[in-house]
Amino acid sequence: MNNALKFYIDGAWVEPLGDKRIPVIDPCNEQPFSEIAAGDVHDVDRAVAAARRAFASFSQTTPAERIGLLRRILEIYIERYDEIAETISREIGAPRSLAYDWQAALGRRHLEELLITCDSFAWQRNKGTTLIRHEPIGVVALITPWNWPMNQIVCKVAPALVAGCSMVLKPSEVSPLNAVLFTEVLDAAGVPNGVFNLVQGDGATVGAALCAHPDVDMVSFTGSTRAGVQIAKLAAPTVKRVHQELGGKSANLLLDDADFELAVTRGVNSCFSNSGQSCNAPTRMLVAAFRHAEAVDIARRAALAHKVGPANAPDTTLGPVVSAVQFDRIQKLIARGIEEGATLVIGGLGRPQGFESGYFVKPTVFADVRPEMTIAREEIFGPVLAIIPYRDEKDAISIANDSPYGLAAYVQSADLERARRVGFQLRAGSVHLNYPAWDPGAPFGGYKQSGNGREYAEWGLESFLEVKGIVGYGV
Repeated sequence: MNNALKFYIDGAWVEPLGDKRIPVIDPCNEQPFSEIAAGDVHDVDRAVAAARRAFASFSQTTPAERIGLLRRILEIYIERYDEIAETISREIGAPRSLAYDWQAALGRRHLEELLITCDSFAWQRNKGTTLIRHEPIGVVALITPWNWPMNQIVCKVAPALVAGCSMVLKPSEVSPLNAVLFTEVLDAAGVPNGVFNLVQGDGATVGAALCAHPDVDMVSFTGSTRAGVQIAKLAAPTVKRVHQELGGKSANLLLDDADFELAVTRGVNSCFSNSGQSCNAPTRMLVAAFRHAEAVDIARRAALAHKVGPANAPDTTLGPVVSAVQFDRIQKLIARGIEEGATLVIGGLGRPQGFESGYFVKPTVFADVRPEMTIAREEIFGPVLAIIPYRDEKDAISIANDSPYGLAAYVQSADLERARRVGFQLRAGSVHLNYPAWDPGAPFGGYKQSGNGREYAEWGLESFLEVKGIVGYGV
């Protein structure tokens, strides 16, 4: 990859000012297969200065011009699709089917959905004699995670571009190479110089410099709640807009009338998808106490059906987790679940049989989990499911809402009206009834410590816009 050791600043691939490097590790074998340059505050200053210069002219372009640019980006993204999918698969250990059908596909779907959104978006409107006008917020810092890298890059970069902002992207240093490819897509599409800038590096250096920079008007961050708190503190002195999508510990309420064979199986599969590395994964399965044993048996069979293996094996359904840090954290939390008295149904500590290396985790199911247990409260970010019995519907809703997080929730019921009624009572930004298809037009974001603001479609676009009222405009 020719540009992995460079940054993209002011419309050109440039050498970093320092000589620090960060290896990119293949989680299937724990070996480095590439490396990136690690930026510093001086690289950040260069990128922000370029974005600030570009904003003056780019902010004055018309929505039609920016939408045309977005169409070119989509065309070139499709041309580079296979390369993007393969790169993500290697970086995070995603099975190839997941990398092609979801990881790379989500980037394409966000571009397509945003184009649909732009067809009807009201950039300005009259309210009596006042003109209400949407204008770009300015220079934005975009800080994205490693678990769904292209999804988060595109759902930030694309609306920021269409809004008329200029930007600096700092992708995760764990999965940074797909960001290089996407930058090449933007360059080929003709994004004006300085409008988009890429600086690689770690959060403590590059991320912190961006969040505190006085010439950055907004920070859009996806990652842990812990990091989100630090970002808010860094941004506070300059009163930046801070948009955050943070952690989750999502409840999956299986009401007592649900088809358990279907609901439990799909719940396990959804929890284990992407090796459990999704902030909105349904990791708490709530079941009526009188159906607990039935749910446990189905969950055991569903977990056994998963094939753990390397990303390039055709029958792999569950790849490794992304890093040694994640592997160690998951092992500690599994041990905590055992220590606190949860019933280990399947899985547990250590790598699956036959794996001496690679960050492979046994697909794990705990039963008889109490709401106060660590595994019921902390985000594990691995293929670990906690089955929690409840007394009645009221108790289920109470357990679901008893969390510092509120990103997503799931409800399964044979009675759709009942599921809707329960969904209204859940304190979460997204509620999914009976495992619906993914909707890129639905707002995405959380309540409580899961963040603030919303992404996707018009909500993602509005997050990068200021609202101006011109009073007396129509007199």
